[in-house]
Amino acid sequence: MALEDVSRMLYVGIDLHKDHHTAVLLDCWNEKLGELQFLNKPTAFPKLLALLQPYRENGFTVVYGLEDTGGYGWALGLYLIQQGQWVKSINPAFSAAKRQSYATVHKSDSWDAECVARVLKDDLKHLPDFMPDEHFWVMRQLVTRRRGIAKNLTGLVKQLHIQLSYVYPSYNRFFSQVDGKTALAFWEAYPLPSYVTDTTPKQLTQFLQKHSNFSCSTKKAELILHCVQEDGNTCLTYAEEKELVIRGQVRQIRFYQDELKKVEAKLKQMLEQTGCLLHTMTGVDVVTSAELSAEIGDIRRFPTANKLARYAGVAPIFAGSGGKGRYFKSKQGDRSLHDIFLGMAVRQIAVHRTTKTPRNPAFYAYYQRKMAEGKTKKQALVCIMRRLVNIVYSILKHQKPYALPIAENSD
Repeated sequence: MALEDVSRMLYVGIDLHKDHHTAVLLDCWNEKLGELQFLNKPTAFPKLLALLQPYRENGFTVVYGLEDTGGYGWALGLYLIQQGQWVKSINPAFSAAKRQSYATVHKSDSWDAECVARVLKDDLKHLPDFMPDEHFWVMRQLVTRRRGIAKNLTGLVKQLHIQLSYVYPSYNRFFSQVDGKTALAFWEAYPLPSYVTDTTPKQLTQFLQKHSNFSCSTKKAELILHCVQEDGNTCLTYAEEKELVIRGQVRQIRFYQDELKKVEAKLKQMLEQTGCLLHTMTGVDVVTSAELSAEIGDIRRFPTANKLARYAGVAPIFAGSGGKGRYFKSKQGDRSLHDIFLGMAVRQIAVHRTTKTPRNPAFYAYYQRKMAEGKTKKQALVCIMRRLVNIVYSILKHQKPYALPIAENSD
């Protein structure tokens, strides 16, 4: 953009919150021209346009930057775009780095909004457009919901392990998974060893077969009875309270398992509606596909794969002086998206447990080649992440399934 065009630009940085938003207006010289705090509801959004109306009438071009960390700016972004405004999405890491770049670091809604505006001015051509597609926004809420459920479920299973260790010292010999269908049925029906000792081998076998679709045999029942007898009486006191805790944990685990299935089924349905084919990649299931789609959003926000790599913090950063320099790993970008790509990279170089053959021979060979070139394990993984960005971008852009490449001959 020419200098005379830049001089007619105005940058509006908006710090978003649950109850209210703060907007700061800067010109091309970083001079603060105005500030506005308004409620986070559609009836208050016209106040922002009213503040900028005199500048637009005088021929200024206005661009808005939204630092949307918690999804609070979705309604505002949609409103601005419906009003024909130019809106950019600001990664929180960029505005945080801008705050830290000053000698005196302080934090307030006003200063946060001004830092967003400064990022908007300095990196305008590198920032993705804000595209409030409700489909991806809802997917992001479902992904967040799933993470919360999975976290709670993990905590409950750990608590169940602890409780069982008190009453059933040999419990880990009973079932391969303490939170499996058959295991949960057993803990609920037999929360204390006294319930087991009052049961015959035949009765216990029938119970286990009923809840395991006949996959458990008489040997399983005999093993459990043998372990209980070996452990001895472990519930001499507070038996009623221990029973209450274990059965309550079982009910909660089942609830979260059911919720997890419902959310994952809905995510799968929403992915199919977008024609997403990321699940065709090696080591990528429905959950990872949903996480990627939710974090990236509409792929049209990124003109090239390089833009997506920079947004995800995968593209390296060059630092040098006096004609010398080197590339460093970026610590900016969307860290959630960065972590998803990191997990994918690790799975690309994994090997099968039994055959020890690579799950993705092409990436495994590429990883070994980078290691042979002298790169560290972390550096080699970053190289894989960068390639994965290209693949993900291509799949989302062209909606074509992933084809497993042929590994290059190392000779």
